[in-house]
Amino acid sequence: MDHRIETFLSVVQHRSYTKAAEELHITQPAVSQHIRHLEKKYGVKLFRLEGKRLHLTDEGVLLATTMKRIRNDERAMERRMHLAASGRRRMVFGVTKTIGEFVILDIVAAFVKRHPETDIRMVSGNTQELLAAIDEGEIDFALVEGYFDKDRYACEFFGEEEFIAAAGRDYVFLGSGEGLEELLKERLIVREPGSGTREILERYLAFYGLTAEDFEHTIETGQMRAVIGLLERGAGISFLYRIAVRRELAAGTVRELPLGTNPLTHRFMFVWQRESAFQDEYLALSREFREIGGRA
Repeated sequence: MDHRIETFLSVVQHRSYTKAAEELHITQPAVSQHIRHLEKKYGVKLFRLEGKRLHLTDEGVLLATTMKRIRNDERAMERRMHLAASGRRRMVFGVTKTIGEFVILDIVAAFVKRHPETDIRMVSGNTQELLAAIDEGEIDFALVEGYFDKDRYACEFFGEEEFIAAAGRDYVFLGSGEGLEELLKERLIVREPGSGTREILERYLAFYGLTAEDFEHTIETGQMRAVIGLLERGAGISFLYRIAVRRELAAGTVRELPLGTNPLTHRFMFVWQRESAFQDEYLALSREFREIGGRA
């Protein structure tokens, strides 16, 4: 890719000529020269300054979107080229934490038995972190549970999971334990802000004019395993995917709580860069993952 396009994309990322110069180890006048060259080449302004903030013009957005796609496809192609001679294949993808812990492991294990030539690098993060990794070409695709702008990314439905309220077998309720309003009297065990599970809970509560702060007390943790462990120890109640506690529900160490509201379900989505040259490959992978996981 043209080094001036790399300069442009660095300015886009940092919204700063100075930070782009530092990242690329060139001078700030050189950054300015590269941007002027591109503006002259395309006959448009790529940035506008509002106060001290640098913003992309509409034309700048178009160029950034197009060039990111080309750069990311080029990186994906290079990974494939390096392995082609050896007959190996490499997949780099992301998963949100709940999917990584409770959904994807059986699928990956079955996939590599079908395709033993494949090396896999699996990255874990929240939905926004994984979308940013797609934007920067660090991963090829992601399986996410959080919300995202479907106009910005190509996506395929992967599966739907039920979201339930739960408590440990021996949990002692302060209220009746039946219905959402009664559960507000309890201690809520909740994932950290930014997690898909937390975002789904917040949207669910907002529908009823509530927030997590409306619960009497809270415990916040970054690990779903910690949420489940605290449930089993009677530390509070939580809202989470049924799939995350299916073993505990079957064993009777965790029980589902009646909400008195409509059942809540949420979609898991397979996401990749819009208009990628490898879209057919990602679609095929999505469908194979679904078939392996019994979701086809």
